[in-house]
Amino acid sequence: MVDVGNRFEYLLGIETSCDETSAAVITQHKVLSNIISSQSVHVQFGGVVPELASRAHLSKVLPIVNEALQNAHITLSQLSGLAVTCGPGLIGALLVGLNYVKGLSLALGIPYAAVNHIEGHIYANFLNDQSLPFPFLCLIVSGGHTQVVLIRDHLQYQIIGETRDDAAGEAFDKVAKLLNLSYPGGPEIDRLARMGNSSFIEFPRALMKSDQFDFSYSGLKTAVMNYIREAGQQKVGAHLSDICASFQRAAVEVLVKKTVQAARTFQIRFIALAGGVAANSLLRNWMREEAAKFKLQVFFPELEFCTDNAAMIARAGLQYLQQGDFSPLDVNAFPSLRLGQFSQVTS
Repeated sequence: MVDVGNRFEYLLGIETSCDETSAAVITQHKVLSNIISSQSVHVQFGGVVPELASRAHLSKVLPIVNEALQNAHITLSQLSGLAVTCGPGLIGALLVGLNYVKGLSLALGIPYAAVNHIEGHIYANFLNDQSLPFPFLCLIVSGGHTQVVLIRDHLQYQIIGETRDDAAGEAFDKVAKLLNLSYPGGPEIDRLARMGNSSFIEFPRALMKSDQFDFSYSGLKTAVMNYIREAGQQKVGAHLSDICASFQRAAVEVLVKKTVQAARTFQIRFIALAGGVAANSLLRNWMREEAAKFKLQVFFPELEFCTDNAAMIARAGLQYLQQGDFSPLDVNAFPSLRLGQFSQVTS
């Protein structure tokens, strides 16, 4: 690959994989702007409606890009590269961002990189810590994904564990809905859990004793549903914080124990977290404490870079562009794209 070094002074990133419309401008060492517009239209449905998400992206992408450029104090003509999510995600939502960036690439005569949303989450760690050493393990925990990935160098991924059913973030949101909490449910469970007794209920920890590093959250979600049904509305209301704390402890314990065990098995000294659930306070604290027992070092993205955002996509895209890996104009959106599956085409 051709090393084009510092040629990419200003890079615009676009993220439209789900229900956040985001645009960011970064340089090699700094985030100049990172605008995120969350779609409130889905709140009444308790989850994301794909068609509504696509329409919202169409109306928001231009003003969000303009705001990102204004906050970065640059113009379109100063951009030297582009990055955009091509998958996984909602097909209609992905196409909004991807087609916009393709048109901008043609109009400005600058290259772009199509980025896997999950590797964007990984590269959120490089936005605030350029010295994250290789090799490291990354625990990716979001609404759609739960994976442990071994990363030996830039853009090299080996999935060593993943969920067999529900993702951890999905379980958080579904349990929150069962408890009639506001959407999105993960942050609300985290908030209530801080006031609760995490030993109130002993919820199951699936695959905890397995030698593999896979996860399963459908059983935990079902256990909470059964408890709510049997306990009744009055008891659930009286012990809402305790239920949240007990569920959160069960969900997080598996994440922490398996990730640290994977690091020890593969003799990796560094662990990074990524994804929306990486903002969870119990996960961050427990991972740090458990890793310290074995003299492992843990890295976290800043909270603003844990959830879906364009700065992380821009940073991953910058890595491709600096290596001369440019995406062609016939790249499609891939709603079920796996990490490491999509390869850039060098121009």
